[in-house]
Formats: sequence, structure tokens, C-alpha cells
Amino acid sequence: MGHNYDWKKQREKKAFLALEDGTVFKGYSVGAEVDKEGEVVFNTGLAGYQEVISDPSYAGQLVTMTYTEIGSVGVNIDDMESDALYLNGFVINNLNESSNWRTDEELDAILKRYNVPCIAGVDTRALTMKLREAGTMKGYIHCSAEEMTPEQGVAKAKAWEGLDGKDYASKVTCDKTHKWDEDDSKSSSWGLGVDELPAAEFKVVALDFGIKWNILRSMRIQGMDVTVVPAKTPAAEILAMNPDGIFFSNGPADPAAVQYAIDTAKEVLGKAPIMGICLGHQLLALACGAETYRLKFGHHGCNQPVMNLATQRVEIASHNHNYAVKAETLPECLEITHMNINDETVAGIKHKELPMFSVQYHPEAAPGPRDPHYLFEQFVDLMKANKK
Repeated sequence: MGHNYDWKKQREKKAFLALEDGTVFKGYSVGAEVDKEGEVVFNTGLAGYQEVISDPSYAGQLVTMTYTEIGSVGVNIDDMESDALYLNGFVINNLNESSNWRTDEELDAILKRYNVPCIAGVDTRALTMKLREAGTMKGYIHCSAEEMTPEQGVAKAKAWEGLDGKDYASKVTCDKTHKWDEDDSKSSSWGLGVDELPAAEFKVVALDFGIKWNILRSMRIQGMDVTVVPAKTPAAEILAMNPDGIFFSNGPADPAAVQYAIDTAKEVLGKAPIMGICLGHQLLALACGAETYRLKFGHHGCNQPVMNLATQRVEIASHNHNYAVKAETLPECLEITHMNINDETVAGIKHKELPMFSVQYHPEAAPGPRDPHYLFEQFVDLMKANKK
């Protein structure tokens, strides 16, 4: 498709990324010409940058892609994971023009449309190594025409409040309760090899803390009729819908700061089968009495190994989180079901007495492998058993 870049002129738009420790990476601006602070993280996926930038869980973060060539498939409406871009900034090594038949828009164009700065020309592997060694850091992207020294950028990075103790779920949640895909157009046409959708026989209420669309597609494909509700929807309102199941979604930032959702989880536990993913997993654990903590540099990518402790099978899965459930704080009522092989962090739990389970990773992929997709079937099985 392409749009005939003037590459020389593009590279004249000088930009830099300043880290709180004083390190500065220089490059050039290819997104919105604005400045933005954020938490600098790295994503190890070799593909799926569109799903990454449209994942609301990246709100507040400056996302670095470790893969060097970004942009060759452009972006298209079918692969969006939300209705906007919520990340604070994007850091890449090399921007490519699109050369894919599915392209609706160039990567730099959508970044500009949603006012997201992007710095290219960065040695992203060096940046990744720094974050792995020192841990996640606050950063500041300077892509505007405003005069600024790297030292000023470092000062702004240091001054930013960060994500610890901050509720970002309320910033990315939906405005009002709505049905997902009432005419089945968003689920049946998507490339999952599904010729005909099953009857939507299970009523599920999904709390939206930054829910990805492919989670919703995956639930519909498993025969669920999903109603999406805002993050602060009271438990009484959820239970009044008489759902067959309740879903706690993924989302950004610090789970311990989303106290209203923890309170909701406490109230709905045992009232209907419950499934949680990512932030939802952390919230359910907190509601049961466990604690969460910040990982050194988080898990971000579609190639993370997880072991199902019941089957001893290893699943390759998509992850996106900077916090995790502290294993030693799990109450007696919870059992660890999955473990991250890289660092032995808790990747899944279930309640020993109530119909509730959750995982730290993304069984819907987008991007990523579909090894853990069976978890949606497990949710259906819980609802079937509860109906008997």
C-alpha cells in the first residue's frame, strides 16, 4: 500500500527517550509530534504490533518492541483490540511502509490520529537489556518541536508519578453497559476458522477494566451471550442481571489500587461461576486475601511458557502485566493451577470450594498462540455444572 515516505525528511524530526536513571536514547519521530511520560516496558513478540498498541492494558506505558522491523503489515480495522489507542508512547527500531493486502492504514498514521508519540531509530535491544538488568523505569519521550535538552527530559521522567497505586482501569473502561456484538458481525467474520457460531446460551456479565475484543470474540465463539459493564458497576447491579457467569477482564496498572473491583469480587464470589484474566486474575486473588507485587520488568510478549500443573503440559502464551500474585500469601481456599516457567511466578489459580478460576496470561492470544484457548471451554463447563 505505502504512502511514499520521504525517508530523509522523516529522519530529520529528531527525538529522544530519556530514562529516570539519566540514560538517553536518540532517534527520530514517526508518530504524533508530542511529548509524553510513561513506564518503559519491552514486548518480545515478533508479530502483532497492532494488537499491542490497541490493548488498553498498556495505558500509562511506553512500549518498546524488541523485534527490529515494525510496520510492514500496516494496521486494519479487523485486528484492533479496542476502539482506540491507550498506550502513552511507542518505541521501535525501524519503521517500514506497509506491504500487506489487508492494510487499511499506515502505522504512523494511526499513531498520529490517536496522538501517540513514537520514536524510531532506537537501539531497542540495548534498551531491553537495560530494563532487564535495572528493572522497569519511568521514561519521557520527546517528539515535539519544543526545545528541550536530554537533561530536561530525564528530570521530567523522574518527576512523573508512575503507576504504583494508580487506578488506570477507570480510565480505559467503557462508558456504559452494552451487549457485545449483537449481530455477530464482529465474531463470525474474524479469522478463527469458525463457519457458524453456536447458540448464545450462557449469559455472561464481563467487567471491563480494559477488555480486549478478542476475549469477547472468544467467549461468543464458545456460546456465551456477553454483556459488558463499566469497571465500577456495583455487585448488586451485576447480580440483578442473573448471569450464568461473571468475567473479570484484563486491564492496566496496579491491581491493589482498584479497590472498588476487589470489593465487587468479594460480593459476587460464590453467586455465579467466575473467570478472570490478567488484571482480573489479580483482583480475584486480592479479593480472596492474597497479595500482589511488582515484577522487576514484567511479562510482555506472545511467547511466554506456562505449565498447567494438573496436566504437566507446557503452554506458550501471550502475557502483558507488570504485577503478579505473591504465591506465599495465597489463602488456603486457593490453589495454584499454572506456573510461569521462566520465573516460577503464579500464572493461574482456582478456588477449592467455589466455581472460580483465573489466569495471569491471555488465552485469547491476539497476538500469540492458541494453546490456552481451552480455558474458555473450562468456563463454559463451570456454567453448565452450576446450572444443573
